[in-house]
Amino acid sequence: MTRITAFQIGALFAAVTTFAGVASADESAAVIRNGTIGYVLTDYHWAQYQTKDSKAECPQGFNDGPREQFKVLFPDDGKQRTLLETQLARESAIWHPDLSPEPYAFKEATGKYAIGMNLDGKVGPNDFTSPDGDVKGVDNQLYRVLGCVSNYRGPDGTLYHFNNKFMQQHEYARVLIELSGVDSLANDNDITVTTYRGRDGLLTDATGNSFMPGGTQRADHRWGKEFIARFKGKIVDGVMTIQASDFFVPTTWAFEDMTAEWFRDPRFQLKINQDRAEGLLAGYVDVDTFYRQMARAVSTHHQSYGQQSSPSIYRALHKLADAYPDKDGHNTAISAAMDVKFVQVFIDHPPQETAAKDAEATARAARH
Repeated sequence: MTRITAFQIGALFAAVTTFAGVASADESAAVIRNGTIGYVLTDYHWAQYQTKDSKAECPQGFNDGPREQFKVLFPDDGKQRTLLETQLARESAIWHPDLSPEPYAFKEATGKYAIGMNLDGKVGPNDFTSPDGDVKGVDNQLYRVLGCVSNYRGPDGTLYHFNNKFMQQHEYARVLIELSGVDSLANDNDITVTTYRGRDGLLTDATGNSFMPGGTQRADHRWGKEFIARFKGKIVDGVMTIQASDFFVPTTWAFEDMTAEWFRDPRFQLKINQDRAEGLLAGYVDVDTFYRQMARAVSTHHQSYGQQSSPSIYRALHKLADAYPDKDGHNTAISAAMDVKFVQVFIDHPPQETAAKDAEATARAARH
């Protein structure tokens, strides 16, 4: 019987360790192909700064929703009212909102802190400070609108959960970013970042609740042209930053057609490595696009779960909008920030496929 000495065991262990290190290095190099690496969006939420008891940001409590407002507008006072004057009038107020005063106050998020970026390079009286204190002049007026609306607060808010859930389930809402000209994921002063809409599902682990790097996504060059955009960026100490022009984020819900969020003057700030990227997408969100997407996505019934009143939010959006004035001087966009997470994928740019195949894929995405 052959005996293995301690020296041989040590040598074998060293060889295995060395091989594992080589494999790991090779694996790291393999995900960057010809200076290119891709990522797919797996999680996103409108950035919400929340304290444990919510007193700092919502000292007056949370906003009332459709049911509570209905009782204020139409009290049980014995007066006879028609369906047209009550329920249909409230539904009409969602689809044809106006800026007339309401008989109840809208509770905006307050306090010193918010998650986001300094978009205008200034520190103004309406600006926030980042929770860690590092960024002054944070522009995030959308947080003022949504911060005291229960539906948008995590982790229990209905929209906080389902906005993300439907993005993960629907191929239409697949957001890809592809970095090219990459010399290093630690520091690189000149990279190109291209965005696409993907056509495939997300690669999950065995639980189905977490997402794994290494999958493949086909970029949609035909039906997703509006989502293709190219920006210049850089990586400093493992953080990728981009400042660009317009950026459209494809979105869809179980109860709506396929739409998009419109970011103007967007910025990405993502901590990246070979497997994942996470951080912030910030910019100015078009107010009317945001409102239409919200109203189409969630019925009054579902908005009632989290005290989300569309007519009240419409007024707050227009009151707090802080960029892109129209010809009359009214701002049409509002500063905002999203928490975003991506995992690494290999992005496939297939040759032009037949119209039949593309039509079939589009129809399939619409059915899911």
